[in-house]
Amino acid sequence: MRELLDDLDRWRTAGHAVALVRLVDVEGSGSRMPGAAMAVNDLGEVVGSVSGGCVEGAVVLEAQEVLATGEARLVTFGYSDDDAFAVGLTCGGTVHLFIEPLDW
Repeated sequence: MRELLDDLDRWRTAGHAVALVRLVDVEGSGSRMPGAAMAVNDLGEVVGSVSGGCVEGAVVLEAQEVLATGEARLVTFGYSDDDAFAVGLTCGGTVHLFIEPLDW
């Protein structure tokens, strides 16, 4: 989370709306541990990572929806390890993410 602070401060100063994404649980294998974080601003800029790239694009879309509605949500993305490997992903397992609009 600390690695996001400089960007968050810059975005706050510029007046951007921001959604904060936190990894709250992992089932099976995963490239990040609970506590990993990323942030998405209203321009679609992203800092941080919650999955090492496996589902980041889908997470950005979810974060933009949270910004549009103003409502936090818990989302889950998952693949079995075999399915993930078959489609070229290096991680399998299931990640549970909490996404909320950041209240400055």
